[in-house]
Amino acid sequence: MARDHGEYMGRTIGCRRCGRRRGMIRRHGLRLCRQCFRDVGNEIGFKKMN
Repeated sequence: MARDHGEYMGRTIGCRRCGRRRGMIRRHGLRLCRQCFRDVGNEIGFKKMN
């Protein structure tokens, strides 16, 4: 339905670090894939809880 109206659906923009389009974390404007988030999460200020 949305495609009929010219709207974009799904993974149009990839990770800002590697370009991967799957496993995106878009919350808080991160726009990182889960693999890149694991690499740079501590540098950004996130803590691993377990």
